[in-house]
Amino acid sequence: MSKDKQGWSESADAALRVSAVGPIATFDPESTPGFTGDKALGKQLLGERGEVLADLQELLYANGRSGDTRSVLLVLQGMDTAGKGGIVRHVGGLVDPQGLAIKGFGKPTPEELQHDFLWRIHKALPPAGRIGIFDRSHYEDVLPVRVHNLVPQSEWEKRYDLINQFEAYLVKVGTTVIKCCLVVSKDEQKARLTERLERPDKYWKYNPGDIDERGYWDQYLEAYQAIFDLTDTDDAPWHLIPANKKWFARLSVCELLIEALQGLELDWPKADFDVEAERRRLAAVD
Repeated sequence: MSKDKQGWSESADAALRVSAVGPIATFDPESTPGFTGDKALGKQLLGERGEVLADLQELLYANGRSGDTRSVLLVLQGMDTAGKGGIVRHVGGLVDPQGLAIKGFGKPTPEELQHDFLWRIHKALPPAGRIGIFDRSHYEDVLPVRVHNLVPQSEWEKRYDLINQFEAYLVKVGTTVIKCCLVVSKDEQKARLTERLERPDKYWKYNPGDIDERGYWDQYLEAYQAIFDLTDTDDAPWHLIPANKKWFARLSVCELLIEALQGLELDWPKADFDVEAERRRLAAVD
């Protein structure tokens, strides 16, 4: 089936790469780059492509069980309410949970603050054969840290190069890195925050600090753009994901994962036993 018949005019990787759709300040969170279909087709495709993703994830897991050291790391960043948790649930939920390694990163703990900023990231990397999902990541140390001057500029400025070195190392040892920034508009964010205050079942999601952070919207856009300018590499590319349409954000991340896994050219591991002998043994038992 061609990409166009699936609703895509080009690969999600090419259509959503930050170098193709940026800068973030003028990026349209309502857009659907590279996708020619509508919401109905998008939701249908998520189900269909989810089955493809599940099969590929099983291949990755099987190979990991058989000695293959490769893994996949999906990094999710974005403003509050952009839908990072929804990606974890609705895209991560398409595959077998045993093949996932999910980690959320919030404010560093006292123990974590005693180490360099990548220490807690190293501890959470996906094992061989797993898809790791980071809900926020090491980029927090050049986002709120930069916006709120939590450390001197001379310190956070060095982190871009350290991040590039770290991600180059991950790729070298067999981790495919996919970085996604979910972009929500300011109006859509306000609508989602309003919904959280109107529904008791959403209260637990509401954080009063989110309103305070809206006051730094432009500074966050500048911080994100610096990230893209300095850490978008061919080994660990950044993708901008329009997040006003939740269905498209989820479909996009699903497609990026599929493309990455297909790029590994996985096959089922060979048997490490005599298949014919085992068939004879099995046939002989009651």
